Amino acid sequence: MPELPDLSVYLECLEARALGQTLKAIRLGNPFVLRTVTPRPADFGGRRLVGTSRIGKRLVLRFEGGACAAVHLMILGRLHWKKPGAKGLCAFDFETGSLLLTEPGTKRRAALHLFASEAELAKMDRGGLEPLAIDLAAFTARLRRDNHTLKRALTDPTIFAAIGNAYSDEILHRARLSPFLKTQSIDDAACARVFDATRCVLSQWTDHLRQEAQAAGGWPPKVTAFHAAMAVHGRFGLPCPDCGTPVQRIVYADNEANYCARCQTGGRLLADRALSRLLHDSWPRAIDDA
Repeated sequence: MPELPDLSVYLECLEARALGQTLKAIRLGNPFVLRTVTPRPADFGGRRLVGTSRIGKRLVLRFEGGACAAVHLMILGRLHWKKPGAKGLCAFDFETGSLLLTEPGTKRRAALHLFASEAELAKMDRGGLEPLAIDLAAFTARLRRDNHTLKRALTDPTIFAAIGNAYSDEILHRARLSPFLKTQSIDDAACARVFDATRCVLSQWTDHLRQEAQAAGGWPPKVTAFHAAMAVHGRFGLPCPDCGTPVQRIVYADNEANYCARCQTGGRLLADRALSRLLHDSWPRAIDDA
């Protein structure tokens, strides 16, 4: 699922191409992508795009008169800038091109919501704080609000906005902390490390993806959760870039956590619920025993 860096670059590229342009029409290639009844897509025709923003992981397009469109890409949804008339789940046809929403496969999870006003749009906000717009005190208070694991706290949209599975792995590796430490058990110094790591990882990856988009002609060439330059996410079994130890992975529910045992857990292997139960006493307790 695209996260803060990917979404930020999408919006920057869209503004560079379409800000101030008049929207000709919103075309629906699949009616199920639209999750609201009013206003109608036809009500947006003839309005200028006056700005963009983000509410959590939703991309917001603001038009003249207060009308707003919110796009949630979910896991596989992607945005493209194509020639006018291109086909997809839905398209925003501007004067010089079309913003196209696509989603591979048969499941339709990506969604479009249309709103007549900012007040209606605001109801979509789940309350997560913007991690790059707050100071250490606000970050620490929100991190410790509930006694979750660090991994869950970072990815909970009611706690922080637009951090998901990929960048939470990178943040906790940068902070040198286990993904399963409880937020109310860590000290102030550890909270500061998570804060600093969050700002560094999100800012650096936004810059990296921005440069990729510029090199590709002004639009992200490929939005993915897996990048060769990442430290641990998607790198199970590959060497940690800092210490060379093979990256470990725990899969749970529909999610996973990737970590370096030597850098983050003092050499201790975290128990995988399924595999450790299967192996019982044969399950290695430390990375040096694996």
